Parts: sequence; C-alpha cells; structure tokens
Amino acid sequence: MSLPVEPPVAPMLARAAPEIPGDGGWQYEPKWDGFRAVVFRDGERVELDSRNERPLTRYFPELIDPLRASLPARAVVDGEIVVMTRRGLDFDLLSQRIHPAESRVRRLAVETPAAFVAFDLLALGDDDLRPRPLAERRALLESAVEAGDRPVRITPATSGRATAEDWFDRFEGAGLDGVVAKRGSESYREGERGWVKVKHRRTADCVVGGLRLHKDGRGVGSLLLGLHDSSGVLHHVGVASSFDARTRERLLAEVEPLREGAALSHPWIRDGAPDGPGGRVPGAPSRWTGGRDLSWEPLRPERVVEVAYDHLQGDRFRHTTRLVRWRPDRDPGSCTYAQLEVPVPAELRQVFGG
Repeated sequence: MSLPVEPPVAPMLARAAPEIPGDGGWQYEPKWDGFRAVVFRDGERVELDSRNERPLTRYFPELIDPLRASLPARAVVDGEIVVMTRRGLDFDLLSQRIHPAESRVRRLAVETPAAFVAFDLLALGDDDLRPRPLAERRALLESAVEAGDRPVRITPATSGRATAEDWFDRFEGAGLDGVVAKRGSESYREGERGWVKVKHRRTADCVVGGLRLHKDGRGVGSLLLGLHDSSGVLHHVGVASSFDARTRERLLAEVEPLREGAALSHPWIRDGAPDGPGGRVPGAPSRWTGGRDLSWEPLRPERVVEVAYDHLQGDRFRHTTRLVRWRPDRDPGSCTYAQLEVPVPAELRQVFGG
C-alpha cells in the first residue's frame, strides 16, 4: 500500500469518566460494543487492523466488497466492527468470528455477517488528516464515505449534551455501551486517551463460588461470581478482579473458611471435574485465553458480594466487575437474575435515525 497513513496505526483511545461532559466544544457519539478496527483502502486492496495492530481482514471477508463500494479509492478510516441482530448488537456472535479454520470463517460470514461503523477519517487521497481538528475530519468523513444500509455505516454524532444523554438511556437496549465524547478541536493522536467514555454502571449482589489465585500465589487474583436462575441453579456469570496487593491478601484470609470441603458438593463440579451449569464452565479455555492457566478453586457458595458492572451480555457480565463490598446481610439463595436491570430493547434503526 502507498497511503499517507501507513499501517499499523495505534487508535486514539478514551478514558473513563463518571458522567457526560458538558462544558462546550464536545462531539458526542454512541459507544459501540464491537471490535475496534482501522480500515486501509488503496485501490482494490482493503486491509483491516485491530486495536492491537493485528490483521483482522481474513476473519471478515464479507466486509471487503462493501468497503470498496463505500470508501474513497485511497483512504484510512477508524471505526468499529459489530454484528447487528434484531435484538441489537451481539458481541458473543462477533467473538465467534475469530476462528483459525477458513471453512468456519466463510460459513459464519454468511450466517452472522458483520457491519462496519465508521467514526473517523485519518487519511484521504494524499492527505494525512490526523493533524486536523475532529470537526473537519467529521465533515470530510460524511462527504467521502457512501454509507447507506448495512453493512457500512457512519456513527451518529451530536454537539448537544441533552441528545447524548438521551442516547445513553435509550440506546442501551440496542446493545450500545454508553457515550463517547470528543473535543471538536482535537487532532487525532495515536495511542493517547484523549477522548472520554461514559459507560453504564450498576451493582448486583452475587454469590462467591470460587477463586483464582494471583500469579504470585500470595492472594486472590479474582473471585468467581454466580447468580441463581428461576429454578435455583447457580450459574457462573463472571469475575471480580483488579485488586491491589493488600486487598488480595485480605480477600484470601476472608474466604479461607470457604475452601474446606468446597469440592464435595459444589454446583459447578460433577464427578470431581468442573461442570458449569448451562454449558458455562469456569476456567474453560477459549480463543481469547490461549494457553493461559485458568484453573480455579471452588469455594462453598455461602458468601455474597456486591459488585459494580457496566453491561450484561446474555446471561453473564460482559466485562470484569469491581468489588464494592461484602453483603453479610444477604442470603446466597436470594442472589438471582431477577435483581438485574434489563434495558428496554431498542431497534438499531433508531440509532441511525432510520
């Protein structure tokens, strides 16, 4: 390729904030829950790179022709790869697209086709647009990219904080992750956290069903969390982690009494081997974990913690949760899915205003 912005590109990132900023000069966009991707087009050649500057092109063959049809002949575009369904964005289906087998890649390209949502233009023709202000890059993006129906779109954007707050509340049911705020006067600075992201935050009371030791062996690396379904079955729903050294050691002392005899009647263990209810097995390897050691130790499911989470994906927490406090006043049997706030579904067409 011969472009003014050559791969790899480290995308500009966002830092977390508790609320949507509103002191003027901001451009607000929905926060998409997908794979960050930078698209490079030079004539007939189209390449997709991930946030970690790794190639994604082979995993999404169905996007190549639409990107050729939608992008200028020579351009570099920043955006997000998503899978859109009638229920909204589906990250689980998207994650299944990263597979080593070519036959599976081709089959899933038909069964669960991806879409690309563009939100920044880094190069056009012979011009490197990164030094220019976002407001100018946005105007060029809207004029240069021919985005219509799926699978190539341009993200909605607004300068009104009230509209952004409405998106934050209304579009969660479509699977959007929150709102991103960007200064209209800012240049595009690779790898820097110059944007602001505001994500949904909630708390839930969960059963502590197991632990993973920290890599130094001196404390708890993560707590395995569970919730009961309407039949009383305890499901593994995620983990709480990111503890400092003192907290790791304190947590290990806290759960020490729960280690004794835990494997004898643990709901996630059958015949001495892990067996997660509903097919969700704590510690199971995946394409994301590679060869990492995900072994875990059962704890008698007798204690409850309150955790903060941002997004529910199906029947589990989408991201790692944050430990808020122990809840000695809660009975483990009362920790059910019913307590979780489920966003009202919204059709993705509403997000794009069509």
